[in-house]
Amino acid sequence: MDTTLFLDSSFWLTAGAIFLLLVLSAFFSGSETALTAASRGKLRSQADKGSRGAERALSITEDNERLIGSVLLGNNLVNILSTSLATALFTRVVGESGVAVATLVMTLLVLIFAEVLPKTYAITNAETAAALVSRPIAAVVLVFSPVVSAVRALVRGLLGLVGVTTDPDGQILAVREEIAGALQLGHSEGVVEKEDRDRILGALDLGERTVEEIMLHRSGIEMINAEDSADDILSQLLKSRHTRLPIYRDDPENIVGVIHAKDLLRAIDRLMRGPNASPDALERFQIMDVAMKPYFVPETTTLDDQMRQFLRRRTHFALVVDEYGALQGLITLEDILEEIVGEITDEFDVDAEHPIRRTEDGAYLVEGAMTIRDLNRATDWNPPDDEANTIAGLVIHEAQMIPTQGQVFSFHDFRFEVQERKENRITKLKISRL
Repeated sequence: MDTTLFLDSSFWLTAGAIFLLLVLSAFFSGSETALTAASRGKLRSQADKGSRGAERALSITEDNERLIGSVLLGNNLVNILSTSLATALFTRVVGESGVAVATLVMTLLVLIFAEVLPKTYAITNAETAAALVSRPIAAVVLVFSPVVSAVRALVRGLLGLVGVTTDPDGQILAVREEIAGALQLGHSEGVVEKEDRDRILGALDLGERTVEEIMLHRSGIEMINAEDSADDILSQLLKSRHTRLPIYRDDPENIVGVIHAKDLLRAIDRLMRGPNASPDALERFQIMDVAMKPYFVPETTTLDDQMRQFLRRRTHFALVVDEYGALQGLITLEDILEEIVGEITDEFDVDAEHPIRRTEDGAYLVEGAMTIRDLNRATDWNPPDDEANTIAGLVIHEAQMIPTQGQVFSFHDFRFEVQERKENRITKLKISRL
């Protein structure tokens, strides 16, 4: 080994260049990790508070493909250049074995100081690091943009040859899945409470579910006959648990209005105690004089859209019809809110039977009309709801028949026993895991 080489200025210049290239490699590696690992939600919060770095980081990460391409291009350039310089340097110092020595030394240096160390820091301080590197990385992306665009076009062409298509906006569609996955993971680790998880997931699902799934079926709707006397209508409304009731004429399918209990009581109060009150005024009362116009919605309307319509129209009650205009059921704002916060009860519901009860043997007694989603929410089970909305509907779909009382079925890793049946409806089931 020629010791005079260490006094040569070119030796130290080359060593200094290698050191600088390793620093750049660490910068590119840490920047890539920070910008891809940083939470866009946290960056948005910081940007709203005035952080210019966070705002730039958000702008850069809008196009992840271009960002990663630019960073990888810069990282590979400095790594290859530093390795080439190290090989020339060690060959000059130790001769023919310089290639092996350079490979060993550079592998250790790059692994420790240009990969593990910066990436570890970037992961533990993702948002802070992303804001710090956003300005220089923005310049790198701008400089390398032409080359990256050409490489991106080439890569997409090659992937297209084997039938693979790329979707640059795919991450936007995955946001809901990411949130749901994070909630499930947090719940399994004990960080997120079940009630909090259910509320957030319920709100996220409103845009994907329709009113048909949660509406009260027409068989369970309480109605008022427009031809009934005022005494009968008043008695029916006072006995009802509901404040709004549909009004039909001749046929229950022919809904002609909706009456609110307050409107009816105000009208009767004016007739009985108003300035024109008379003993026979109640007999002349016509319910359609105070009834509201019925509000119909198609059964395919999403819950999110329907909630917006309720808020815009300042009403809480809608009748659901199918594509032929036939009455299918009704839905209220409370029904939609219950999909988020769970069952809402008031002083008129305290005596109502709970739709699910646990038995001593660990099974559940469930009302047939209970939705599969509500069962899953209450028990953390996962029977599918693709083919049916209710538990009874799922049993009928799988059995391909209307079961009789006492029949037992096993599917989807659950045991279903028909406890009660009324006419053609399954009203109660006993469900347990197999």
